[in-house]
Amino acid sequence: MDRSPEGVFRRMLDLLATKDMDGIAGLWAPEGTAEFPFAEAGAPKRLEGREAVRDYLAGYTDVYDVTGIPAVRVHRTGDPETVVAEFSAEGRTVRTGAPYRMDYIAVITVQDGSITGYRDYWSPVQAARAGGDAAAPRKELEA
Repeated sequence: MDRSPEGVFRRMLDLLATKDMDGIAGLWAPEGTAEFPFAEAGAPKRLEGREAVRDYLAGYTDVYDVTGIPAVRVHRTGDPETVVAEFSAEGRTVRTGAPYRMDYIAVITVQDGSITGYRDYWSPVQAARAGGDAAAPRKELEA
């Protein structure tokens, strides 16, 4: 396996395509973090450690059935341990059967072949639409 930041990220996408959430969690360093700055109310904004990432991903395939990753661009940064990735995932929402497409920007830091930091920027509006509750972001703003 390519242990570079881009190689680890691309391995993560391969595991996502095969629905191997445990394998994805295994890419994290024991003390690695995952952050979701745009997470909706009630959802975690930060996960501390591989096991927290594993717990978070455990139910992912019960919510989203990802069938493809149609677009991927990886940008190198001034830090050789960090890349910025733009990618899209598509498939269907399990609960509703509705089509699902989410665009992401992720900042990924990898040391010694393991993810030590992952910041995941995605649209809560797209997530609400896919989940069948397009009014959720408005409700959150009004609250």
